[in-house]
Amino acid sequence: MDFIEQKRHKELANPSSFYRLVYSEIEEVGWERLVRFGGDLEFLSFRITDKKGRVHIMEIQLDKTYPQKPPSVSAEVPYIFNVKWSVKSRLKDLVQQFREHLEKLQEFWSTLEDIDHSLCVTNKKKLSRATTCRQIDMGNDCSIMLSINARDPRSLPECRFMGSGPVVNPVRKLWLRNNKRWMKDKTLPENLAFILETELPRPSHVLENDQQVECGICYAQYLPIVVAGLSILFVWWTGCALSPQLGNRLMSCLVIARTVPSLLQSN
Repeated sequence: MDFIEQKRHKELANPSSFYRLVYSEIEEVGWERLVRFGGDLEFLSFRITDKKGRVHIMEIQLDKTYPQKPPSVSAEVPYIFNVKWSVKSRLKDLVQQFREHLEKLQEFWSTLEDIDHSLCVTNKKKLSRATTCRQIDMGNDCSIMLSINARDPRSLPECRFMGSGPVVNPVRKLWLRNNKRWMKDKTLPENLAFILETELPRPSHVLENDQQVECGICYAQYLPIVVAGLSILFVWWTGCALSPQLGNRLMSCLVIARTVPSLLQSN
């Protein structure tokens, strides 16, 4: 043990040194990131934002012998990282390790978000960022439970079918026959549709959005040609339908835009 380490061990033998040390290290991480802390400072939680803007709560448990004994970390993640620690390590080092861990999980969470948006996922309210499974409603009282590999989210997931035999058996046979054709360069919803040889049911919000786009484009045929063209562009750009009221307002604006320059020229 070198001289610096010996000196630090002696300082930490004093309880007040523990508090001073933890306070100073919280300051290095940033007080604005501190969410909660225990009165004895043996428990801390920090708010950490990853590169995709997802907010995570990192909970840290300290021992009174800190930093001799490494802290323990918990968070809503599918698996926790191995803490790299020495007596010279500080809380900011631990937070940096957590950030690096979050970076490794970005593709996993993006995969799950794609599933949640594109497919009919059941029990969404019970899901967390630590959950690796998704139960997908296939229709006809049949559902499929997928277990995603957090370390390799684009790989073939584990699969379990649920439902009555006459409904489930044909779907299971398709999975067993075609799952070798799983392709990592495709999204999970695309792979499922390809392997199960069927169009998967989509959530109601996706269907409603598609209907709005279709209705907006259909309504355009009843507008003057200029407004019709603008309405179609509006739908394509925004994904929102152009209502009759908005179409009439747009037409009124065009009339004003054409009339005002004429009045100015005549004056």
